[in-house]
Amino acid sequence: MAVSVDEALGSGETTDAGKTDLALLEGEKRYHCKGSSDEQAVLTAVRVTAPTTLDGMNRGQIVLTPTGPGLWDATVRYRSPESEMDEGDSVVNFSTGGGSAHITQSLATSGTYVASGYTATDFKGAIGVSSTGVEGCDVIVPKYEWSETHIMAADDVDSAYIATLYALTGKVNNALWNGWAADEVLFKGAEGSPRDDGKIEITFHFAASPNETGLTVGGITGIAKKGWEYLWVLYEEEDDATGKRMFPKPVVVKVEQVYERGSFAGLEI
Repeated sequence: MAVSVDEALGSGETTDAGKTDLALLEGEKRYHCKGSSDEQAVLTAVRVTAPTTLDGMNRGQIVLTPTGPGLWDATVRYRSPESEMDEGDSVVNFSTGGGSAHITQSLATSGTYVASGYTATDFKGAIGVSSTGVEGCDVIVPKYEWSETHIMAADDVDSAYIATLYALTGKVNNALWNGWAADEVLFKGAEGSPRDDGKIEITFHFAASPNETGLTVGGITGIAKKGWEYLWVLYEEEDDATGKRMFPKPVVVKVEQVYERGSFAGLEI
C-alpha cells in the first residue's frame, strides 16, 4: 500500500527567528501520513511531498512521530538560507541568570583563612557550619552564561564522543580554555540533533565566573577563591564596644571546591 501524505490544518507557519546576525525567518509544514509502518518509506514520501522551499526558506530537518499502526505525524522545518550553517561553523548566544541546586558538602576544602588568635576547625567538607547546623549552599548561580551551536560531521559524533560530553557535564575547565583561566568555566551540558544533510547540530551550554584573589571578609585578608568554588564564613558572637549587645564576628573563612575538574579539550570545539 502506498503511503499517503496529507497536509495538516495550520501548516506552513512562518516566524521571526529573533536573530540579528543570521537570517530572520523560520517555518514548518506539518503532515498526517498513513499506509506504512516503515519509517524510511514514510520519510521518503514526505520528502517527495514537502516542497524544498517555503517563502524563500530552505527545507531542513524532518521529524516523524508515530501515532498508531501505520500512522505518522510529520513536521518539516524550514530556515532562511542565511541561517544555514555548514560543518565547522558556529554561533554564540549569551544571557544572564540560571538555575541552582543546594548542597551541604564540598568535594574538597581548598583553603582555610583564620583570624589572629583563633584555631580553625576541620568541618570535613560541611558547608556553612553554625551552632544550629549546616547551612549548605546553592550552586550554578553564574554571572555570565552563553551557548555555542556547532555543526559536526556525523562520523565525529559517535558514542564515545557523546559519553565524553556526558562525563564533562557539571565540571569546570582544568586548564586554560578558549581564553578562560582554569576553574572559571562550568560546562552545563549539550544537546544535539541530526540535520537533513546528514550533519549533526550541537548546542553547548556554559557559565563563567572569574577567579578572585585578595578578598577580605571582616578582618581576614588575603583570601583567594577560584571561579566556581564556594566561600562561606564562620561567625563568633562578640561584645561590641559598649558591651551592651553581642554581634557576629567573622573568625574563619572557608573556600570549598564543589565542582570536579575536567579537560575541555574533549569538547572538540
